[in-house]
Amino acid sequence: MEQIIRQIVTFLTNGIETILKFLQIVWTWSFGQIVDIFQSNWQALPIWKMVVLAIVLGAIAYYLYSSARQIWGAAEGVFKAFVGLLSAFVAVLPYIVISGLIAFAGGYVIQNVNF
Repeated sequence: MEQIIRQIVTFLTNGIETILKFLQIVWTWSFGQIVDIFQSNWQALPIWKMVVLAIVLGAIAYYLYSSARQIWGAAEGVFKAFVGLLSAFVAVLPYIVISGLIAFAGGYVIQNVNF
């Protein structure tokens, strides 16, 4: 059983690692292309290429803004989930303390009380 769990964890770890490597490749390529656009010689371009460049820069700005909003929303979700987890821990704390007190009392009675 332990070997099956270890294989599942290894499979999940490899899958996550592969996804993160793919994301790294895509991000690196995309930002390389964006940097190349900004490094072009804008003064030497004809007017129609300047118009295309302005449209491209506008589209880049729109999609970067959209991606930033999605990442912000995801980060908010992670923080809300973390706060929810902490709230659940605090909410069950009295039950845990009561369980511990019951176990303590039961152990005390079992070890020290003789009828």
